[in-house]
Amino acid sequence: MTTSTDQTLLTYLNVTGATQPSVIPNQQAFTFLSKKTGIPQVWQWRGGQIEQVTNLPDRVLSVYHAPSGSRTVIGMDRKGNEKEQFYLLEEKRTEELVISEEHFHHFGGWSPDETKIAFSSNRRHPGYFDVYVLDVASKVEQVVFQVDGNCTPICWTEDGHSLVLNMPDTNIDQSFYVLDLKTAELSKIGAENALARTQSLQLSKDGQGGFYVSDKERDALAIHQFKFQSLAESEELLAIGNWDIEEIKLSPDGSQLAFTVNEGGISKLGVYDVDNKTHHLIEEIPNGVFDSLSWISEKELVLGVKSPIFPGDIWKVSLVTNKSERLTFVGEEKEVEHLWVQPELCTFSSFDGLEVPYFLYGKQEHSQPVVIYVHGGPEHQIRSEFNPVIQYLAANGFAVVAPNVRGSMGYGRSYVKLDDVRKRMDSVADLKELANDLVVNHGVDRSRIGIMGRSYGGFMVLAALTHYPDVWAAGVDIVGISHFKSFLENTGSWRRALREFEYGSLKDDTDFFEEIAPLNHTAKINAPLLVFHGRNDTRVPVSEAEQLTADLQKQSKPVELVIFEDEGHQTEKIENHIKMNTMIVEFMQKHL
Repeated sequence: MTTSTDQTLLTYLNVTGATQPSVIPNQQAFTFLSKKTGIPQVWQWRGGQIEQVTNLPDRVLSVYHAPSGSRTVIGMDRKGNEKEQFYLLEEKRTEELVISEEHFHHFGGWSPDETKIAFSSNRRHPGYFDVYVLDVASKVEQVVFQVDGNCTPICWTEDGHSLVLNMPDTNIDQSFYVLDLKTAELSKIGAENALARTQSLQLSKDGQGGFYVSDKERDALAIHQFKFQSLAESEELLAIGNWDIEEIKLSPDGSQLAFTVNEGGISKLGVYDVDNKTHHLIEEIPNGVFDSLSWISEKELVLGVKSPIFPGDIWKVSLVTNKSERLTFVGEEKEVEHLWVQPELCTFSSFDGLEVPYFLYGKQEHSQPVVIYVHGGPEHQIRSEFNPVIQYLAANGFAVVAPNVRGSMGYGRSYVKLDDVRKRMDSVADLKELANDLVVNHGVDRSRIGIMGRSYGGFMVLAALTHYPDVWAAGVDIVGISHFKSFLENTGSWRRALREFEYGSLKDDTDFFEEIAPLNHTAKINAPLLVFHGRNDTRVPVSEAEQLTADLQKQSKPVELVIFEDEGHQTEKIENHIKMNTMIVEFMQKHL
């Protein structure tokens, strides 16, 4: 493989952005994350100017401001291992706060008086996340709740007497609980024994209850309101057709809820009036994906905006004018941004008549090669976001297709469950049907179809290559699963039980795992394969890549494995990002 590199590709890969805005309380300022200097660090916007706040040796994953805005907790892991440790940031100085490097930590909020923070950690057992309260001044920790399972504290109640906890029930369903810190009594928010996706909790300012989004008794997520005095009951306040309301954020005075709606992978922004029970959508904002809603005043909020032609920046929205203003320009790249294209949102009819959506990038020239990009999860969703490799391939004669096959989020509860357990291969069949649709309806060359994917998307690549070998001319597997049995045996025990709801269990489904495992069908692979993995991956162990590559090499099949020693499940270091994606582009150009 050639090591020469096109300068335009390097420019694409060096593009970064600004994400996760968080308003600093009581200040006309906010922080955000950017990998402008190579790995994600904390930056600050104030008065139209941005400056870097941290320069830590590893990536910053999260930022949590104290209620007064005077101090901040930041989370950082080590070499991509996702084992977040917490540091106190005050006046641009950082000091260690919660450190146990072999363990995971999930932040649970500042106490109202700022003397304590809550977090959960798996220190007692790899698969059990107990809840801790730490005194910030003395750094004394106390276990306040033990649970033999996964648990994440969300926030403190207004009186500081209780914590709200989030505990998963299945791979997609979660429940909120109120933990009384004096009595250790645990009370569920919502009906007992009712499964639902439940997320984005906000407590009301009067201390009487709060809001969350849930798909209780419906297919899509809607806004609900609850009261502490009657936790089992909730009132549905707002639903937007068949689309998910994903994120809500209560205004400082508690009178309004900003919310985002996921319409087929594209976000809409709305505001709900709590007293009048009315809502309106704000149209004057670029099309794309919105996240991290944060109020800067009663009439203004900031949010992250990403799209295929915006790598990510922070925008301000005025509720007075219903218009938006771009505040950061971190994602600006004047040299190449004029080349970036908006995809076309299409659908195809799969083998059983199911309509499956996909984003189509490229000029759609006759007989052009195509790369199908498969998302991970599997309960994730390809969104209308910037992807440098997709954009580069599309600008260089490829059609690039990003589908949301059955099992993807964003299209309702029924759709996301269509690939559960022994329906797993139906989603792989969707990929074969997609390839055929592209040939018939978009003029791509049947002999020049490649496929790539990350994480579960990597499994989909391997499954497609082994079960429909004649369809594909090349494949790229990034941190993918080659055998569900070995994956479940070796993944972190905190994930195993939840993954089994999706994939099947080691107890009941090993026969099915053996039947579908790409590792058991490598002899069928016809296409050359490029494999990437991070040595410190705690989700999909590197052994998944090593066992597959070794098996293919024994058969003298064309395969190459690249292991990044300083990465985990994600590829964060800019030099690794450039190496991986340069190799992917050259690989696809060579074989397609």
